[in-house]
Amino acid sequence: MLAGGHGDPNPNTTWLQSRGLWVTYAIFMLTLHLILLSVPIFSIPVAWTLTNLIHNILHFIFLHILKGAPWIPQDQGDCRTLTHWEQIDYGIQFTSTRKFLTAAPIILFLLTCFYTRNATNHFIINFISLVLVVLPKLPQFHKVRLFGINKY
Repeated sequence: MLAGGHGDPNPNTTWLQSRGLWVTYAIFMLTLHLILLSVPIFSIPVAWTLTNLIHNILHFIFLHILKGAPWIPQDQGDCRTLTHWEQIDYGIQFTSTRKFLTAAPIILFLLTCFYTRNATNHFIINFISLVLVVLPKLPQFHKVRLFGINKY
């Protein structure tokens, strides 16, 4: 029996293509934002910036830092040195899943800029977090470890 019981030797490569996942992703981002808006000490710009930062931090950790699969894959250890981003769609670039996961932080950044009215301090913080999340997604950085970070 293969991992997950659906015939895929590494389900980490295809689970993001399941039905309703994009809607669920958007609902979780909206829920996070509404929770932050409900905290009385946060202004609207601070809530938007925190939403963007929390999203980008989680996005970076789960897609670009964690390696391998959360189960025992049947791929003879091929995925143990790959991040989740590198495993998505078997490493094929520019699939609809990868485009969505690239567009989501960009759209959230644009919404954050709009609602913070391009305040300089919010813009700098949000732009830096956007760059740190979008750069590793570029095809030029596929299987590249800068300065040896996350090499092993």
